[in-house]
Amino acid sequence: MTLLVQKFGGTSVGSIERIQAVASRVAESRRAGNQVVVVVSAMSGVTNKLVEMANAIQARPDNREMDVLLSTGEQTTIALLSMALLALGCPARSYTGSQVRILTDDAHSNARIDQDKVRQDLDSGKVVVIAGFQGVTADGDISTLGRGGSDTTAVAMAAALHADECQIFTDVDGVYTTDPRVVENA
Repeated sequence: MTLLVQKFGGTSVGSIERIQAVASRVAESRRAGNQVVVVVSAMSGVTNKLVEMANAIQARPDNREMDVLLSTGEQTTIALLSMALLALGCPARSYTGSQVRILTDDAHSNARIDQDKVRQDLDSGKVVVIAGFQGVTADGDISTLGRGGSDTTAVAMAAALHADECQIFTDVDGVYTTDPRVVENA
């Protein structure tokens, strides 16, 4: 049995219809006999809206509180995707970064992943849906991994689980040297 980690970014899960399309793709992977772990980002535009709201309240938002706020975008997506999978008759369970113990330091790096829960769910036939971009510090504070954090989560999960493949579904042409929205010739 092949273990796949599939990551879907904000554009891929940017609407209910897109979440349902992702659910169909994931369910098909599972029906093909694969074990599937899905890592998702917040829906397109959600993180920017959360940042905008924080900036309207505080000129320089507190970093800890920003991590708590920003992590909610992915939490919304994991719940909706799990519901979409369940609606298709595909068993699924969602987890935040802290629930699968993606441990980070206060600088939001050096993640370690507790794979026991994930393995148990995979072995029972469930698709595991994990919030990308987030983890938890040793003190239990929610932390975020910054830009590209969902990709980092997917790769870290694939490594921790010894996955056969890590598939990152994206709407960009490839890996860039910098953010192509900022630097024209990236």
